[in-house]
Amino acid sequence: MKAAPDERNVLLISHADGGDGIVLAKALASLPKQEPGSARAKELDMNLSSFPLITSMIRMDHTHVMAAFHRYHAETSWPRKRAIVELVCTALEIHAQLEEEIFYPALGEAMAGDERLTKSKPEHDKMREDIAKLRAMGPEDAAYDARFMQLMRTVMHHVADEETVLLPAAERALASQLSDLGLRMTKRRIQLVAQHRPGAIAANTVGTFPLASLALVSIGALALARCLRSSFAHRGSRT
Repeated sequence: MKAAPDERNVLLISHADGGDGIVLAKALASLPKQEPGSARAKELDMNLSSFPLITSMIRMDHTHVMAAFHRYHAETSWPRKRAIVELVCTALEIHAQLEEEIFYPALGEAMAGDERLTKSKPEHDKMREDIAKLRAMGPEDAAYDARFMQLMRTVMHHVADEETVLLPAAERALASQLSDLGLRMTKRRIQLVAQHRPGAIAANTVGTFPLASLALVSIGALALARCLRSSFAHRGSRT
């Protein structure tokens, strides 16, 4: 019964769909195939058409990584530095794998021979090299800050290229496939998060975004308290 933790941590990686998309993805994956043209098939097509676009999910991944990066400062405590770096590195690894497995192949078919597609994979490889060097160090190392800044310079250059060139081109070339690709990306993300120690992802998220995490816990506690009050009130009315 590991599905629930995995789903919670998918949101910590991307924030792309507010949770509803993950529920929809799992529901669609578990349903039997429908006959084309049937009422149920049309209903599934409508659900799919409202699914987050793959390009929107990629942009949200970028936003999440940059938000974590902006919480890193020279005076930040060592434990928090490590949490931020680990969260960013894991998010980047998952993001890169998702793009390489789903987004780039689809784009390659639609834009065969386009030289704009040749830059992304080498940039991912450079990012992976920087991540490996960073993980071989610790925040107590004098070069740790500089190594993380080097990684983020690579990431920011990559993000700028994607968001100004590649994603707009994809939205033109893959217009009819963007929701379907978004669904595939969400389902694959769930699998990848499960492989990257969801508990560690959750802990690093709390270390990176402590106030936001506290707010989510508080909202959950208030919701639980309200449910319990309603339940007790209902029982009282029956006695």
